[in-house]
Amino acid sequence: MEARRKIAAVSYLNTIPFIYGIQHTESLCADLSLSPPAGCAEAYASGAADIALVPVGALPRFQDARIITSYCIGAVKSVRTVVLMSNSPIADVSRIWLDAHSVTSALLVRVLAAELWNIKPEWKVLEDYSVADHAEAGDAFLLIGDKVFDFEGKFAYSLDLADCWRTLTNKPFVFAVWIAREGTDPALIEELEEGLTLGVERVWEAIVEYGHSEKPYAYEYLTSNIDFLFDNQKQKALELFREKIRKIAPHAKPG
Repeated sequence: MEARRKIAAVSYLNTIPFIYGIQHTESLCADLSLSPPAGCAEAYASGAADIALVPVGALPRFQDARIITSYCIGAVKSVRTVVLMSNSPIADVSRIWLDAHSVTSALLVRVLAAELWNIKPEWKVLEDYSVADHAEAGDAFLLIGDKVFDFEGKFAYSLDLADCWRTLTNKPFVFAVWIAREGTDPALIEELEEGLTLGVERVWEAIVEYGHSEKPYAYEYLTSNIDFLFDNQKQKALELFREKIRKIAPHAKPG
């Protein structure tokens, strides 16, 4: 009997339409694992996943990968869950703590620091989130994912990085894309596409099924902040981001 294929997806609220679609597509014979963005990249790198939703900052690691499906995790306006929070104006920030869960966001904040804010802060890896509860003067914290909702309103300044990217480039932003290795069964990819389409069309059903219906922000977040379509504008935006991070990659050691 042929082994079941393995799919890795991000474990945040922003992916529950994808998860719903994958789990409700009967023809899709695959096992699904969930983890933060960096974990998805590691699952693909180690061979634990045949297909993965990976942060775009990790794409240079995978020479054998190709982007599949017409879906992504993207934003055409405020994304809400990728933010830089601080009690100091950005011009006075001297140290930035980088959320260890996402290479992409760490690279994005470096691009913005160099090209939009014109600052040269000290970079620190944020693994113990309690550090953010004891911010010192000049500290800023890059936070991603569902934890951002818990920190909203706790800092004097909050910069949405999708908004900042749009200010810099006048383009949307792509945070994660689906990839597979060359030679992956086209039927499997087609079945995944079918599942993702189903999920994106049933956002409210996904919210209810995975226990988020009591969160007043969930539906608006998934329908207004997150944009799932990997269209031509997002493809161009991704190429621009990859061009920019190639310039800073030799010097960047993001968390």
